[in-house]
Amino acid sequence: MIQLKTTEEIQRIRESCRICAEAHKEVERHVQPGITTGELDKIAQSYIEKHGGVPAFLDYMGYPATLCVSVNNEVIHGIPGKRVIKEGDIVSLDLGVNLNGFFSDMARTVPVGKVASDALRLVKETRKCLELALEQAVDGKRLNDVGGAVWNHAKKFSYGVVKDYCGHGVGFSPHEEPQIPNYIRRMPNPRLRPGMVIAIEPMINIGTGDVVLLDNDWTVETADGSLSAHWEHTVAIVEGGSEILTSFEDLDL
Repeated sequence: MIQLKTTEEIQRIRESCRICAEAHKEVERHVQPGITTGELDKIAQSYIEKHGGVPAFLDYMGYPATLCVSVNNEVIHGIPGKRVIKEGDIVSLDLGVNLNGFFSDMARTVPVGKVASDALRLVKETRKCLELALEQAVDGKRLNDVGGAVWNHAKKFSYGVVKDYCGHGVGFSPHEEPQIPNYIRRMPNPRLRPGMVIAIEPMINIGTGDVVLLDNDWTVETADGSLSAHWEHTVAIVEGGSEILTSFEDLDL
């Protein structure tokens, strides 16, 4: 069941989203060659807790960290640890915040130093997939309008669109109904209406859209070893439009 939020509840989610976006800024400032993914995780957790929040992912369904750090061919749910970030990597950061029972979710892919042209284009065009999806995520549109925007742009570059994982509702918990696929599916296809809060998150691969789940039961990689990028915003549907709740100044790509 889709849970609609009141204006007051959306304000509370907005406050959670602000901390989430600012935590992203702080983490991204430290994404550079030589730092470990575990160190990035500690930065995220410290920032969230310092600002009155609780990491939404930590211990959620057993996940062992605050931050998901997925590098190069890792799609999502990369578990932070001893891995060292290197020049030329692309690093996807996925972060959620629980602020007094109201949840936010956000992801961005960060190029590290000088990256290969095909990797940089993947990051840019995945961000563009999100931007186009956001244009469709407004009062009166349907979920297939959102997913179709992602799919159609990605296919212009022959990229693989991940189907096994998707966006979702958010706000009262980290994951709620409805699912937000990054492609057009026959059913269900509900209309977007005021009070819905959703996380839109295209996951796009240079190669196949197929993925594999690693033995840790969390980390998802591309099936063919190709690069992957991931962008996500939390969005509130409001009368006549929408509001990007996790918005802040984009990376200079």
